[in-house]
Amino acid sequence: MIGTIIGAIIGGAIIGGLARLALPGKQGISLPLTIIIGILGSLIASFIVYQLGYSNENGGFQFIPFLAGIAVAAGLIVLYGNMAGRKQIR
Repeated sequence: MIGTIIGAIIGGAIIGGLARLALPGKQGISLPLTIIIGILGSLIASFIVYQLGYSNENGGFQFIPFLAGIAVAAGLIVLYGNMAGRKQIR
């Protein structure tokens, strides 16, 4: 249980950080918010990808859900910026 939580935090930090790097300009969000957005992006993207029929039959690292997580997290960062009234992309 603790390992799963720590893994989600580390994965969220990686996905959130990569999502912020994918966006142009400066994003004015904190590290904890970046991690939360990364975790949410990963969960939402994984759900969608697996509902569309993705199957990792060979095992190994799952690139499609990872890349989709980055894309969804980037969208969530832009959405957060718009809701918070901050301009994210310059």
